[in-house]
Amino acid sequence: MSEILKNESFAATAPIEVRQLIRQGKFKRPTAGVSAGFAQGNLVVLPQKYAYDFLLFAQRNPKPCPILEVSDVGSREFRLTTKGSDIARDIPLYRIYKNGEYVDELESVQDYWSDDLVSFLLGCSFSFEAPLMDADIEVRHIAENRNVPMYITNIETTPAGIFSGPLVVSMRPIPYDQVVKAVTITNQLPEVHGAPVHIGDPSIIGIHNIDQPDFGDAVTIKPGEVPVFWACGVTPQAAVMRSKPDFVITHAPGHMFITDVKNSHLSS
Repeated sequence: MSEILKNESFAATAPIEVRQLIRQGKFKRPTAGVSAGFAQGNLVVLPQKYAYDFLLFAQRNPKPCPILEVSDVGSREFRLTTKGSDIARDIPLYRIYKNGEYVDELESVQDYWSDDLVSFLLGCSFSFEAPLMDADIEVRHIAENRNVPMYITNIETTPAGIFSGPLVVSMRPIPYDQVVKAVTITNQLPEVHGAPVHIGDPSIIGIHNIDQPDFGDAVTIKPGEVPVFWACGVTPQAAVMRSKPDFVITHAPGHMFITDVKNSHLSS
């Protein structure tokens, strides 16, 4: 059953139905293209003692860390964006970091949960992919059934409290004659990263081999296309690896929390 679901399109499936499949262990892949039209989010969960520092980090770095919601302390529910959610079970794949080291990847974090955790839901670029495709701009990683390629750059974020680190970006190849359209569309969605942070030569932002992403999968860049880079919600994971808080839960790159909020409600 899970293999059938793995190869099935979920573009038209309601978010609540996808979350139920995730809880049942029947959906175990990246969420790009899933529940088209609904906002997806990056997840950062950490002890309350770090919550203010991370909130300040997100506020100072709104491009990679646009906050959609912050949970109550100890709560496993995002109440404003998602009805009946369970933060510990509603993502296909999670990551655990201890003292800045990535130590585990698993389908549920119930066994790691404690009453002093605070959860942050950050906007995700998957949310602007449906508008791109509606404008006849192909999203290559969806077309090739891969995870979006993500890269650690040489651009530093603005530090806050204990947190600092490099900006992480996601990349989508765009035909030269559609770049302006792609920028215009994504610029209207600042709560899911907004306009690109770089267009063109990857080496300028410290990416020396575009065929070897730091996270996700490489995709084909065809003749007549230019790589376009958007700020990415994996940036907090890079900050965690540098700053070394004792415990953090995140989503695995490309495996997002799907909300009940329509992307149209996030447009500027």
